[in-house]
Amino acid sequence: MPAAQVPSVAGHGDGARCASVWRWSGVKAADADHTSTRADHRPSLGGALLTTSGLTKSFRGFTAVNGVDLQVREGSVHALVGPNGAGKTTLFNLLTGFLAPSSGTVTLAGQDVTGLPPEKMAHLGVARSFQITSLFDQLTATEHLELALQSSTGQGLKFWRSDVLMGRFADRSAELLEEVGLSDQAHEPAGALAYGRKRALELAIALALEPRLLLLDEPTAGMGIEDVSRTIELVRRVAVGRTVVFVDHNMHVVGSLADQVTVLQQGRVLAEGPYDAVRTDPRVITAYLGEEQDD
Repeated sequence: MPAAQVPSVAGHGDGARCASVWRWSGVKAADADHTSTRADHRPSLGGALLTTSGLTKSFRGFTAVNGVDLQVREGSVHALVGPNGAGKTTLFNLLTGFLAPSSGTVTLAGQDVTGLPPEKMAHLGVARSFQITSLFDQLTATEHLELALQSSTGQGLKFWRSDVLMGRFADRSAELLEEVGLSDQAHEPAGALAYGRKRALELAIALALEPRLLLLDEPTAGMGIEDVSRTIELVRRVAVGRTVVFVDHNMHVVGSLADQVTVLQQGRVLAEGPYDAVRTDPRVITAYLGEEQDD
């Protein structure tokens, strides 16, 4: 499992459940008040780190991503939202090299990276989570991170059985586990970790790459309320000094974390801007009220 390919779990419920969490106009006042503090302690944002121009991906006549122009500022937390089939995962795959675009460009820090394979994107500092978990149940949290750190050096598993060489990564593994709140379970096998802690370990594996750009695909999917709250705080911490792009259907999560929100519908950008502006955009409300009625 390359350090850049950090899996996630299945998304939030489909159909009616998806529509119900997308009632933009029904966000509680308490949630709206909470979102006003999301960027209070973040440093000033820089220029564009990631941009796309006319990014398009078609599959046998079906256009999943259609002419997307996206700009992600360095140091920002940028949310991609939209209903099922909006093109979010396909866009993630285009940004990280798992798919080549049919047309358009992807630029990272001024460098054209269109169509570069995932391993080259990883070396450029792009790490990404997935919707399907693939931790090794028998390996401990520390062992997962040691493998990820070794992979990030380009050595792969060549020296897996060398305790001396693997020991080089012990200090950094401990730092990463502390950063994501897993120090107390460093030597627990992944299979014994609670669900929320497995997700924290997956995030630590992504951080092992020292990414400048971190893409998280539904980081709170399938979590209970307490785990969602812990994950929000965790993403806030790891976002300091990094650029984060994430997908989530939970509007409380989006409002709590995002500096900027891009709404996708049928592969196109429907709306973009700060969360408080986007959630009251008539186009967005109409789109998701329509989806709810269809369901």
